[in-house]
Amino acid sequence: MPQPIVITALSDPRVDVFRNVRDADMRGRDDLFMAESELVLRRLLQHPDRLHSLLLSAPKYERLRDVLTALPETVPVYVADLPLIHDIAAFHIHRGVLAAGRRPSAEALSLDRALGHLRGQSHLTLLLAEGITNVDNMGALFRNAAAFGVDGIVLDPNCCDPLYRKAIRVSMGHVLAIPYAVSRDWSHDLERLKAEWNLTLVAAESGARSVALWTMPAASRIGLVFGSEGQGLSQATLAHCDAVCQIPMAENVPSLNVAVASAVFLYELQRSAATKLASQENR
Repeated sequence: MPQPIVITALSDPRVDVFRNVRDADMRGRDDLFMAESELVLRRLLQHPDRLHSLLLSAPKYERLRDVLTALPETVPVYVADLPLIHDIAAFHIHRGVLAAGRRPSAEALSLDRALGHLRGQSHLTLLLAEGITNVDNMGALFRNAAAFGVDGIVLDPNCCDPLYRKAIRVSMGHVLAIPYAVSRDWSHDLERLKAEWNLTLVAAESGARSVALWTMPAASRIGLVFGSEGQGLSQATLAHCDAVCQIPMAENVPSLNVAVASAVFLYELQRSAATKLASQENR
């Protein structure tokens, strides 16, 4: 475990990577992402090879000492008083824990590199997202995916970065655990998932073609496709889908937030599978 390096000056260049770490101020540090809070760091420590450096308050260092033993000696651990961390980071909600991590490369986030290990599973559930640009929704998608046992996530090129600091926090750190891919050619990848991965694609969208979500195909390999609350799914994406399902709602409520809608769909998928299994066991 690396020995802590005490920081006492705001101008200390060793903590420049943590200076002004709001997402808008991370330009020039494109190979890094910033995570915050003890819970998120504990998840990140399960992948110590992704860590660049840590900035902790003294009390947090003591609380985390047992798990910091997993850190390679090459990962510096900086310790500073909480007010000084506030000044360095330029925000106050990190609770004395900041971690700089290394971003995966664009190639590492391709469909085959990021999710190829899932391809041979007999049962597979993927969550696919088109045009999700709200970081809170992005974080919630990953948290929902973790809650309902989703195997992986595929994002279209227009989605926001799931490694934004707030998205990581909203996801409770699950962004760091659930494998995800960022498509370079969305239409092509949708077709590949159907033809090569034998995935049944189910769109979450309201419209003339839509049926109630509890009638979605009972497929062992399924991809649920979600769009943004404002724009929904494009016609091009809908054309790739095997079924279009919606959540029946009151007439004066046209749609749900995508994070809420994904939780409802994933719950129904899980409930339907459990009901089918129970029916088979009772025969």
